[in-house]
Formats: sequence, structure tokens, C-alpha cells
Amino acid sequence: MFVVELQFECFDNTTLSQVDVAINGLMDTLRYNGQVLGREFPVVIDDGIFRVRVVCPEKESLHSRFNSPQVNQCYEQLTNACLLAPKIKILGVDLNSDSVAESFSPSWQVLYTTYVHSCSPLRSGDTLLPIPLYQTGATTNDDYKAIIKWQTEWQAFDEIQMAIKSPTAVAMALAEIGDVDSELFVRGRDLCRHIEATTEVPTYYYQYRVGGESKAAELTRRCPSCGGEWRVPEALHGLFHFKCERCRIVSNMSWNFQ
Repeated sequence: MFVVELQFECFDNTTLSQVDVAINGLMDTLRYNGQVLGREFPVVIDDGIFRVRVVCPEKESLHSRFNSPQVNQCYEQLTNACLLAPKIKILGVDLNSDSVAESFSPSWQVLYTTYVHSCSPLRSGDTLLPIPLYQTGATTNDDYKAIIKWQTEWQAFDEIQMAIKSPTAVAMALAEIGDVDSELFVRGRDLCRHIEATTEVPTYYYQYRVGGESKAAELTRRCPSCGGEWRVPEALHGLFHFKCERCRIVSNMSWNFQ
């Protein structure tokens, strides 16, 4: 991942409110297109220039060839706030981020995230490294907003079950990220089917697993969707102990017994 600075210059008198709407509108669309990562984009003013620092998956993430129609529209609307198109400066590699996958067409891929990750939720099944969404072509309504929204919700439930002490809240969160019939689970699997149909790469959904009766019971656990055998001989990436080829689901052995 790379830290990038966008520099916006004014070509005429404007107001801070106009600048705020224009720049933040652009940042939102870039986020929903997978070109910038994270959810917060501080804007500072320095000698009449507005600067925004972001993390991008690649050096060329902000190249116009990756723009969605929504991104292009926001670039055009910068003139309404008397702003020029931003100058883009690559500041360097983000040492706290993973590198992107070397191949954007792996043998398989998985929709996987946690509340501590801000990278693309689409991971290479070969390396578990993130694949930039704009490199997949798997858009929904011209960008990747549906996938980013799913990721945001999954991370919110994950943080609840990790950080909140309320048993009711934890049970609700675990149901959303672990039950195959939950609204979030169903929506995520639908996204996987769409991504697979678009990329022609087998795309799996990650089922979070915690609880259970014993390690022995966990090792004989069946696929929660079809009931078939799905345990793999050795955990994939040290994480996925189960993989159902038919249902396109991967899962871990319960964290209670690891």
C-alpha cells in the first residue's frame, strides 16, 4: 500500500463549505471504488492549498483509467467549488499495510475481512493478500459500494463481538457473521457469486466460527450450508480449516479450541 497526498488548488474565490462538499464527495466516491482505503480523510489547508493524505492499494490507484462514472462526475464537480483537479504526490510505502496480491487472477479468492483491516476485503486464495477491487471489474451499479458497505457492516459486528461485554450484543454480532441464514451472510454470498461470475475465479465466503462443544466436535463439523464434508488436511494460510467447494464457504476451527 502507498501513502498518497492529493493537493487541491483554488482558481477563484470560494468558501470552505463548498470546498468541504467537493473534496469529501470525491473522497467518498474514490473509497467506494476501492481506489483509496479507510473511512476518514482529514483535509488541511496550507498556503491556500487543500491537502488530503490517503492510503492507496497501488502507486497508480488514482489513475483515471480506474475511475468509476461516479468518480469522474465528482472530478467534474470540483469546478463548482473553484478547485482545480488535484495534483497527486506519492509519499511512499505504508509500512503498516500489506502489499497487494501479485496476481489479480488467482486460482481462487475469498471475501474476508476483520475489524482491524482497511484493505480490500477480496483476498487471493493463493496468498491471502488483498486484491484491489478496481482491478476485478466486478462492479455493482458502476462501482464497488455494495462490497465496501458489506465490509463496513462485517467489521462493525466483528468489533462488537471482540470489544463489547454485553452478551446480547455479542450474540447478535456473532449471528450476523457466523449464521448462514443471517442477512449479512446471505448478502455476502450473493456478492461472492457476482464476483465469481464477473472474474471467472472461484470466490469463497468466510464464515467466522467461535464457540462449539469441543475440539473433537469441531474437527468433525460439517458444512453449515450443505452438510457435506469440508475439512482440509492442513489449515489454509493457518486460518481456514474448512473449505466447501460446492457452497463456496471457508471457515476456521472455533477460536475457543485453537
